[in-house]
Amino acid sequence: MNTSLYSEKSNQVLSPASAVSAGTSSNAGRLKRMREQLLGYLFLSPSLVVFILFLFYPMVRSVYLSFQLTDPRGRVAAYVGWDNYSRMMESSDFWNSIWITVKFTLLTVPAGLVLGLLCASLVHSAGRGSKLFRFIFSIPLALSVGTASILWMILYHPSLGMLNYLLGEIGIGPIEWLTNPGSALGSVSLMTVWMNSGFPFVLLLAAIQGLDNDVMDSSRIDGASMWRTLLSIKLPLLSPTLFFLAVVSIMSAFQSFGQINILTRGGPADSTNVLVYSIYREAFINYQFGTGSALAIVLFILMLLLTAVQFLALGKKVHYQ
Repeated sequence: MNTSLYSEKSNQVLSPASAVSAGTSSNAGRLKRMREQLLGYLFLSPSLVVFILFLFYPMVRSVYLSFQLTDPRGRVAAYVGWDNYSRMMESSDFWNSIWITVKFTLLTVPAGLVLGLLCASLVHSAGRGSKLFRFIFSIPLALSVGTASILWMILYHPSLGMLNYLLGEIGIGPIEWLTNPGSALGSVSLMTVWMNSGFPFVLLLAAIQGLDNDVMDSSRIDGASMWRTLLSIKLPLLSPTLFFLAVVSIMSAFQSFGQINILTRGGPADSTNVLVYSIYREAFINYQFGTGSALAIVLFILMLLLTAVQFLALGKKVHYQ
């Protein structure tokens, strides 16, 4: 009887101690989690600083400047509200740059995807020469925009360029590649397709090499032709990679600037004046930072809407294994 009473008293004495121990362990767990979070933020701090300085602050500054009027020196002169946007919408140059950007995108994105797919299929089916073709098709990845633009400027030279020389050998007169408004946009698009072909080639080659060989062998046994295998089997299995490349390529086309600035400077007769070059010209040539910022905001909204439309329209058709 005395023993049971002692045990009951012991339990009553020890229960507060166990509660203190549990509270201490929970506090220690919280401190440990806080230390881990602080350590994570410490490692992320360099990236966060870069994003704040070069992404978030310029975006906020652009929104602010889009409602301002700047003087010839680029300094803020007055608040004008939505006047920059209204004048932009009423300008024929703005709608012309939008149309040229759309044409440039249509000329470069589908052609780049088709070229990357063809080159990847060729390398995958090649025998001993696969390494050589892989090296050749990957060369554009090693070139900067400036280097590639200068190379193609030399090729497009009206009298000394290799392209007009080859055309002359087969009896075709020289073409004004970059000085004719009818051919300038196509010439810049051709150069852009070649310059951007390395990235789709590498991704699509890796995707093709990752396809299930059993599926390919079954299609051959069933008598499927090469085109039927490509359209009915390969393309659905490659749809995630193609979808990713389509989104990235369209965003890249809408932001193209370097090759246009080097090859044509938006000319001739504004035939290659894409939206990004209009932003550059308004902000850094005319020093109208308010109008340039408004154009940049419109470009951001257009890219956001295009990306959303692609995910809504094409995302459901992507076949994930």
